[in-house]
Amino acid sequence: MYSPRDGLEKTAKPIIYTESKPDTDLSNIVHCFWELKTEQILDESFHLHALPDACVNLLFNQHDLDIAAVTAIQTTYRELDLGTYFHYVGVQLLPGVWRGDSKEILDQYVDTKYEGNLPLLQTNLTLQGSTFPEQVQILQKLVHRLVQQGTLSPNPMMEHILSNLDHINSVGDMAKYTQLSARQLQRTIKDLTGFSPHDLLKVLRLQNTFSKSYLLSYTDQAHFIRSFKKITGYTPKAYSDKFNV
Repeated sequence: MYSPRDGLEKTAKPIIYTESKPDTDLSNIVHCFWELKTEQILDESFHLHALPDACVNLLFNQHDLDIAAVTAIQTTYRELDLGTYFHYVGVQLLPGVWRGDSKEILDQYVDTKYEGNLPLLQTNLTLQGSTFPEQVQILQKLVHRLVQQGTLSPNPMMEHILSNLDHINSVGDMAKYTQLSARQLQRTIKDLTGFSPHDLLKVLRLQNTFSKSYLLSYTDQAHFIRSFKKITGYTPKAYSDKFNV
């Protein structure tokens, strides 16, 4: 199944990143619950090399309970300066399941109070002081609540695309697997993800190479290297040398 990655430097030893998979009943909504925090004050700011993955995240800043957000990286990487001391918890949603207001989604570093209508600040307060396993249970309850409200919803079409990603090498292939015309595909994918089908495919194929051979997604090595560098800012070798993959 689709398993997106971000760029965590291999040298970032005082930093802890933890993931937890959702219960079975949320496996078609949530990719993972996650925690990213410092063990101690760092000597210099930490920069997260965030990659596009077509996923929406619910983000909670445990050092400032007024800060929470709905976030998503678009078509190229972002360098996010997290400072020297931080503690974030979040929910990484699968592509296409977000059915809330697209205007809430931010693709930048978040340092301002959340002022939307979702119960994110209330959740952030509830998360405070809990262990990560306890926080996962709190976040699962939040996801269930958002599903009941219609803010999140399983997306069978995107599930079908993700499960057949090894065989989808063009927008035409995507149209065939979804049984949509080119015009219908353009409108539907844009509505579900905010991406054009072409941009979505570029992002999904790139993410797929972190767990599978690039030959499944690209016609040749040169094509792979060009696409990889355009999205991540690094050649595949330079990225592998610097980041955990």
